[in-house]
Amino acid sequence: MTAFAPDSLVLNRKLPLWYQVSQSLRASILGRRPHDPLRLPTEERLAAHYGVSVLTMRQALKELEEEGLISRHRRRGTFIEPGARAAAPRRLLGSIDAIVAQQSGEPATVLGHGPAPVPGELAEHFPGLDEVVEYRRLRHDGESGEPVNWVENAVRPEVAARIEVSDLERWPMTKVLRDLVGVRISRITDTVEARLADPVTAELLRVPLLSPILHYTGVTYDADGRVVDVARIRYRGDRFAFSVTVEADPTGEARPL
Repeated sequence: MTAFAPDSLVLNRKLPLWYQVSQSLRASILGRRPHDPLRLPTEERLAAHYGVSVLTMRQALKELEEEGLISRHRRRGTFIEPGARAAAPRRLLGSIDAIVAQQSGEPATVLGHGPAPVPGELAEHFPGLDEVVEYRRLRHDGESGEPVNWVENAVRPEVAARIEVSDLERWPMTKVLRDLVGVRISRITDTVEARLADPVTAELLRVPLLSPILHYTGVTYDADGRVVDVARIRYRGDRFAFSVTVEADPTGEARPL
């Protein structure tokens, strides 16, 4: 039987290796095509693919098994659950792969795209630009079809020229920019705040006007320090949880990951 082929991963040695591997594999699973094989490669092959030890790979698979994305059968192998879907809340430890994984697995409908004036609240991110290319998408729950969030991306025109709109129906913008367009992403800064649903958000997410939502802003920088994309995502308050892990360093000071 042909095994499922996961995406590649560049490891960040400042984060737990098992976590990075689990998040990369999670994104691959949630973004797979319907006809892709359900059987995963062996632990040994996966470990070699990611460049980690078998023990690290085993810990990563355990995480996915506990989430219900895979099942493991003695002598038969490890298989993706046919109905595998994203679960919430998710742990985010600061890697780009974690952001890709968090955004993967929810079918998206492209509501529209095209050139637009730089929004006033984003002018600081695009100095010297009069226009960006905006993409508007609505994400749905894979089982119920219920809307869970909608997103506006403001992308630099020269970068947007290399984006295939059809890819945004399958993949999150971060993955499209990094893996398909070839942007060397250096960092992403995230802001999450509570807001009240405006008329557009209330209609798209099917929630009462002025009901609580979570508003996420993600600013993506390339290797030259330029902002290439600003994402503004409105989440239904009952469908998303955001958490930050704080770890004590050897001096006893707490630091966010």
